Amino acid sequence: MNPVIPQPHPSTRSGGQILVSQLIAHGVRQLFCVPGESYLSVLDALHDADIAVTVCRQEGGAAMMAEAQGKLTGQPGICFVTRGPGATNASAGVHIAQQDSTPMILFVGQVARGAKGREAFQELDYRAVFGTMAKWVVDIDDPARLPELISRAFHVATSGRPGPVVVALPEDMLTASACVADALPYHTPPTYPGAPELQALQQRLQAAQRPVLILGGSRWSAQAVADITRFAERWQLPVYCSFRRQMLFPAQHPGYAGDLGLGVNPKLLARIRSSDLLLLLGGRLSEVPSQGYELLAIPSPAQPLVHVHADADELGRLYRPALAIHASPDAMAAALAGLVPEAGTAALPWQAHTQAARAEYLAWSDPAPIRIPGALQMGAVMQHLRAALPANTIMCNGAGNFATWVHRFWPFNHYASQLAPASGSMGYGLPAAVGAKRLWPEREVLVFAGDGDFLMHGQEFATAVQYGLAIVVVLLDNAMYGTIRMHQEREYPGRISATTLKNPDFKAYAQAFGGHGERVERTEDFAPALARARASGLPALLHCLIDPQAISPGSTLDGIRAAALARS
Repeated sequence: MNPVIPQPHPSTRSGGQILVSQLIAHGVRQLFCVPGESYLSVLDALHDADIAVTVCRQEGGAAMMAEAQGKLTGQPGICFVTRGPGATNASAGVHIAQQDSTPMILFVGQVARGAKGREAFQELDYRAVFGTMAKWVVDIDDPARLPELISRAFHVATSGRPGPVVVALPEDMLTASACVADALPYHTPPTYPGAPELQALQQRLQAAQRPVLILGGSRWSAQAVADITRFAERWQLPVYCSFRRQMLFPAQHPGYAGDLGLGVNPKLLARIRSSDLLLLLGGRLSEVPSQGYELLAIPSPAQPLVHVHADADELGRLYRPALAIHASPDAMAAALAGLVPEAGTAALPWQAHTQAARAEYLAWSDPAPIRIPGALQMGAVMQHLRAALPANTIMCNGAGNFATWVHRFWPFNHYASQLAPASGSMGYGLPAAVGAKRLWPEREVLVFAGDGDFLMHGQEFATAVQYGLAIVVVLLDNAMYGTIRMHQEREYPGRISATTLKNPDFKAYAQAFGGHGERVERTEDFAPALARARASGLPALLHCLIDPQAISPGSTLDGIRAAALARS
């Protein structure tokens, strides 16, 4: 019989003190916030706590920083905002956490308990506002229940399919007192596959001629990536990563064959459609990776599908699998690492299939042949970044056509090196970079941004300056909302409406905040500008002027317009 470990006798504490003690108990070492009078008691308790607090300039940026740390670590990112407009500003980060399956906890100030339901100053019904966006929303009225409900928040955020939790904190509850013990640290146990499922998978692999492996979702780790790499290598499988999940498999590996994103390689899609076994591990194959739900038939795919997911509710939700395996990616990868072909690797019939898929990826991802209109050649820029930056650089981006340069031409070779919103949220890259650099100051962090994308949360450059975070922003300026303009030319050629931008001098913008800024107009100017930015020791921004015609690596606006007019 195990001895009972006596717990320290709890003392009377304020709700704010109890809350901060729970964060420490659950391993929180950093949090992001925009301060508010609705949670002053928490701010006071943080004064003496061993938690690094990052003060942000807008709640959406704060929530994205927290989400980024959750994505990198698998532990819930923590964000505090005030009630009403503070909460609605933060909702963009909550939506990213939902669609990206990222563990995050948003703590929101709330009106006093006695004022609820009267439409008090900045009052919101958080269950109604966040109920379709968060895994769980809770309003804590009793300070004595803080240990119980915050423990539950950590478990909900990290279990099954991870996601965001919203915790509302009435102002007077935080100043009220209670005598209650702290909760024990949370733990999310892995979900292991059963032996019959592994045996069934092995049999299907042995019988296949053109199998493919697709990786996605969350609940991965560096060890899980190493395990799945060992499995793919032993079975000589072609491996594809889902949209903005390229850090799940090393691009330098001979089995890596590309990613299922926007503007995907047509040859990649053809190989998946012609496969005779599709192993989907961790992902959901949602709208973008499924190419608008056209890649596989719904609900019954033509290819036998083996779907592995940590949340049983996702199995069969959209695609009816031939074999459903309820397992978390980390546990499944560990199990697969020990799975060996019965007749040995040499007997596998699809090795030529894998080699051809790899050759197609290498040709598609080579920036050297790429030529675009204008004096600044982005193919050459990507070549230089690949040569100059460490392989484990954390690459961050928001949403827009500019992101294609990263996703197609940067080789992700390390886990926890990619921060990009599968939700397609603009403005994500800069706050994500702040979150990453606060977490791992020794790592290089680079932001790819568009002009429209950057100014969604450009004020967080001030946060980078305040905390001395030497990130580098490569800002591509084509004076438009480029993705929308591309779609306009495709659907309504020549009818430009609401997509033109008049931009500031971004070099001066960066310098005004106290950072390093440069303007880059020609290819030959980029390399020395990048070297000066990296050597500056400051948050740095390279304002790169792109010809507006260069809307993507393989098309121009005039070409898209001409094709659309020819169809009409």
